[in-house]
Amino acid sequence: MASRPEPDRIEPGALAPADQELLERVAARIVASRLEAPAILALESAKPVSLLAGQAMIFFEPLLQVLLPGPEVRRFAKLLERREILEQLAVLIETRAEAARAERRSARGPRPNSR
Repeated sequence: MASRPEPDRIEPGALAPADQELLERVAARIVASRLEAPAILALESAKPVSLLAGQAMIFFEPLLQVLLPGPEVRRFAKLLERREILEQLAVLIETRAEAARAERRSARGPRPNSR
């Protein structure tokens, strides 16, 4: 008898639009908080133990609900169990951080000549 797939199960290589949107929101929140360097360091460090990182997020869910609603914390934890997602999130953070830096530079205007 064939079993039904779990609703939270993430198929290898597939990323649902809702999951992509969740990653985008997490990346935006990290960049808005200017925490991109620690976040990227944490993501790079967690790659070898991505399964453990996902499980740790479930353990810390009550604290993480400040940033994301409960069901999203669980979904994000499932996503983090996949190494390719860690890399994708790091790239999203780097891209958004660079755009934010460029926007801040342009908002400041040209630098005065210091000669």
